[in-house]
Amino acid sequence: MNELIAGRNPVIEALRSGTAIEKVVVLYGVRGSAIDRIRELARQNSVPVVEVNKQKFRELVNDTTTQGVVALVGTKEYVSVDALLNTAKERNQPPFLLVLDEIQDPQNLGAIIRTAECAGAHGVIVSKHHSASVNQTVARTSAGASEQLPIAKVTNIATTLDELKAQGLLIVGADVSGDKLYYELDYKTPLAIVVGNEAEGIRRLVKEKCDFLVRIPLLGNIGSLNASVAAALIMYEVVRARDGNYQHVVLSN
Repeated sequence: MNELIAGRNPVIEALRSGTAIEKVVVLYGVRGSAIDRIRELARQNSVPVVEVNKQKFRELVNDTTTQGVVALVGTKEYVSVDALLNTAKERNQPPFLLVLDEIQDPQNLGAIIRTAECAGAHGVIVSKHHSASVNQTVARTSAGASEQLPIAKVTNIATTLDELKAQGLLIVGADVSGDKLYYELDYKTPLAIVVGNEAEGIRRLVKEKCDFLVRIPLLGNIGSLNASVAAALIMYEVVRARDGNYQHVVLSN
């Protein structure tokens, strides 16, 4: 069962701190500046807010001290970036990480995590702010991969990339302005692949930390690929470069 955070100020603090919140539930008709603040913070963190009637609210929590609002906390346990690198060391493999710069759509996040797990990535790094939380939607979309693949949540993506570079990882960003095609790099080296926000792509400061920016050829009229599709293409280029021996895969829903 999900943990509940009840009360206006506790929910505000949980949203501000980057706690993995699945959704915020507000009692229908409850209004005020604190509720407006909760809605805004939830929007910034891509956390859904739902209004329910008194009966449904009481089914969720029978406590008059909730002030008409509760947050359902996700169950995902995050790990450190060092833990991701240790996973690679334990497998005796060069690190292969995925860094997600403010991916906000839970379904995109779930699809990316699913592909990362299938492609043998050692872990995923997400930002604490302006990113989708690993909630039930993500778990369902990832077909359970979100529970299998270690995920680290960090405050500053750009700083984290500096730390990864200091440990010898090549930082490769997926960007439509990339000066190399995505299959032109040597992916056998320790590396982290950076995938940006669905609408804006990789942020400027994060882009500046990348050693290479790679692009995927677009031959039609649409100017970009879905973030999860772009990530999948590059991740499987890593698989091809490191192994090249593809096993038969049975596709399922």
